[in-house]
Amino acid sequence: MTGFLSNLVQYKGLFRMITVLGIGGTFQIGFQISTITYMSQHVKAFINETWLERYGYPIQQDNLLFLWSITVSIFGIGGLLGSSGSRYLTVKFGKKKCLLCNNVLMIVAASIMGCSKISQSFEMVLIGRFMCGVSAGLCVPLHHQYVGEISPRKLRGFANSTSSFFWSLGKAIGQISGQRELLGSRSLWPMLMASCGLPALVQLVTLPFFPESPPYLLMQKGDQEGCEKAIRQLWGEGQHQAEIDDIMKEKATMKNTKILSVLELVKEPAFRWQLYMIVILTATIQLCGINAIYFYTFEVLQTAGFDEKMASYMTLSIGLSELVAAVVCSSIIERLGRKVLLRGGYWIMGSLLAAITVTLSLQDWYFWMPYCSLALIILFTVVFAVGPGGATVSTRVEIFKLSCRPPALVISAVMNWLGVFVIGTSFPFIVERLKHFCFLIFMVVLFTSGIIIHLFLPETKGKSIMEITEEFNKLNFKNKHIPETPNHVTEDYTFCTRL
Repeated sequence: MTGFLSNLVQYKGLFRMITVLGIGGTFQIGFQISTITYMSQHVKAFINETWLERYGYPIQQDNLLFLWSITVSIFGIGGLLGSSGSRYLTVKFGKKKCLLCNNVLMIVAASIMGCSKISQSFEMVLIGRFMCGVSAGLCVPLHHQYVGEISPRKLRGFANSTSSFFWSLGKAIGQISGQRELLGSRSLWPMLMASCGLPALVQLVTLPFFPESPPYLLMQKGDQEGCEKAIRQLWGEGQHQAEIDDIMKEKATMKNTKILSVLELVKEPAFRWQLYMIVILTATIQLCGINAIYFYTFEVLQTAGFDEKMASYMTLSIGLSELVAAVVCSSIIERLGRKVLLRGGYWIMGSLLAAITVTLSLQDWYFWMPYCSLALIILFTVVFAVGPGGATVSTRVEIFKLSCRPPALVISAVMNWLGVFVIGTSFPFIVERLKHFCFLIFMVVLFTSGIIIHLFLPETKGKSIMEITEEFNKLNFKNKHIPETPNHVTEDYTFCTRL
């Protein structure tokens, strides 16, 4: 605790910026994912009422289910488009400018959704959700890159894991706001949808007072003075030569650093296993079952035997448990390392899904079995937040150099949002067909990914990007000759290494 407090004082600029980035970043996504759950009944009723007023007859149940699934999943389509453009916008305008413009887009989207009921247009909900998805798709990879680049090595795992904390915090705040006593009522649900503009407004107002990331200023803009100023603003006036040397070593391998395109990264053999790992990590996050529980918590709990009112409070308990677990992850990630949290988390989550399937199968046999299902669901989200939730973000950022980090995160984000759309669209129908046995699909994915991580992922805790790259080179080239520099790197570049 003493060490954390001393870091908090020394790196107060860093912690402030992480807070600002988190509020407008993964907090926003967690908030929207949780609030849509509470608006399920109200939005369906609104669609039905609008349809009846327009056409004179109620909408068919299948069509209503389809429109609702589109309302949920169109967020993923927008995210897919936003993340696809994140590399180009980041390289051209920088992370800070992109985030500021992105906040404006989110505020406009929130206004459109907030006016949907007054305008008697459920299409405005779809448009607003799509725009929110575009904004989220752009801000998430920017958030992860930004946090990873502004953090010193000893705080890198902690800083990256805060993405999971803000995600969980957003979910918890969304779940609290979505209660019937607050904004989850039939009359106030448009305000709940529009409230996603508040975090964007906070970031829009505060972010201009913080700098661009030091590596970006030095390696992309060639602004050594700006880099030094940013380091002092974020890290204080202490000794940071080791971290500065890491930036200098990476810069020294390049002249006029070139950011790879997605296609160039895919073709580059020096990053083959890094890409394998990011694909596996991203796919596992989507197919581990957590998003299914996020999007359709009510349906899952009602399947477990809880009535609608009780399910609302049970969802809140799940979100609060996950928030506490995310704090635990931030405190232990630098002690246990990323690999242990990923591997162990996958295997424990897979075992819990098997147990959830059993309890759901036996819920009609014993009156207390639904409570066992609830306890297992809460434990499942806790294990996710403690392990893969925070460790995945940190690992994805740490295994790539600056020159290929933007396209790598584009690949990850595209897969992520595609998974959000597919799960959001298909899960209601999967549940209808397979019932509780649908979780067995996710169980198989978790055990398989845990084995792959155990065999092939190097530990990144406490290592520089050059050391991590050397570990991956053993997999990428095996007994082959390892090139001194990748194909996209040009001649050496030297400069002063003193602040």
